[in-house]
Amino acid sequence: MTIQIANPTLSIVLATHNRRDVVRRTFEQLETCGLDRSEYEVIVVDNASTDGTAEVAESWADRVIRLDENAGSCAKADGVAVARGVFVLFLDDDSYPLDGSLRQMLGHFADESTLGAAGFTVHLPSGALEGAALVDVFLGCGVGFRTAALRQVGGLDRSFFMQAEEYDLAFALTRAGWRVRMFDALHVFHEKTRQSRINERTMYYDIRNNLRVIARHLPAPLHRIYRADLLSRYKWLASINGHERAYARGVRDGRMLAASERRDYRARRLSLDELDHFFGWRRINSLTVDLARRGVGRVVFADLGKNIFAFYDACRRAGIDVSAIGDDRFAAPQRVYRGVPIVPLAEALEMPSDAVIVANSAAVFADLTAERVASLCQNRDSNGLRVTKSGQTAVRNFRRHRQRPINARRMPVIATHRCRALLDFERPHRLKANGSTCQRHRNHQREKQR
Repeated sequence: MTIQIANPTLSIVLATHNRRDVVRRTFEQLETCGLDRSEYEVIVVDNASTDGTAEVAESWADRVIRLDENAGSCAKADGVAVARGVFVLFLDDDSYPLDGSLRQMLGHFADESTLGAAGFTVHLPSGALEGAALVDVFLGCGVGFRTAALRQVGGLDRSFFMQAEEYDLAFALTRAGWRVRMFDALHVFHEKTRQSRINERTMYYDIRNNLRVIARHLPAPLHRIYRADLLSRYKWLASINGHERAYARGVRDGRMLAASERRDYRARRLSLDELDHFFGWRRINSLTVDLARRGVGRVVFADLGKNIFAFYDACRRAGIDVSAIGDDRFAAPQRVYRGVPIVPLAEALEMPSDAVIVANSAAVFADLTAERVASLCQNRDSNGLRVTKSGQTAVRNFRRHRQRPINARRMPVIATHRCRALLDFERPHRLKANGSTCQRHRNHQREKQR
């Protein structure tokens, strides 16, 4: 056990299970987090490890809580209960903040008295980014909290075990009047080790807990709509990954829990204004209405995002037809979303349309898809689909049909980073900038190893 910090500003909390070597590497990285050791304490919740993980943790952490059984990632709740810092940082046992980010995080909390949660940009070893499906929902491998806010809403619900607990917590904080925000300048590196990746257990908790989250927080009729979408989405994912049995068990248990929690949370449901912060319905509707005013009558969607209904409903209200949804992962013969065929992206881009809408509210995934749309369209001038030099826009050239283009210069490919209207690939792109940050970090790591 390390020195006991008298009055820590920050409590770093992580949960682990049988990951001795992974935890050791994480502790080594925390030494370069940018804060003085007197400013933070480290609390480790050990989920009944049998490989010596707890012993390794005790040589580094200020406090180690040993559980008799595995409580999953939500075991962090036990760490929060004993945290002494004014702020709490959640990490996974294989994630760590990059130098300078914790100091910036503390600055954000100082500047905004109503800020309850500050989400980090999450970098993967591949150079890619990781993110949640909705705007301003954080990931548990890198998020800071105001301790008072976290305790006010009851913190993590341990009954979730793992998966979707971030959505439940973000919604609860918002309902209590706290601001929840993601910050591009806060960086955490996530090793994403193989042991922690998708398996049947992940599928089970994914569908079970997502059903619970929408039952708790979404009012009618949105609860019914998003429940149907979740059931279809995870059924398709289960089929792709061979996890049908885990899906069936998750649906069974999720429906049972959701039924009771739907009643228990009746007085704690979020308002439409509060939910709009995460789902972006008004902004998506506004952009779609603008497309219709500019003469767009038919579009294709690129991506079957978790918030696909927001884009589908906006087009329906604006009188815009959706020809197809292009998504290589979900594409399958006869597969449809509310009557719209789901086909490979390249096939969708060949269909008659006036614009391409990246139907994904997650900035990380929307940015990648928009880049791929631009790449696929670059060589298709002869087929009538044209992308401007900047890669911002895609338009359908109707000269072969003796029709004048709706907009001779450009028609937007909508990519939603907080539902922004245009994605400009000529400017220093956010994804590329973050990738550079990761590259600098990897170079630094190699220098340290030498």
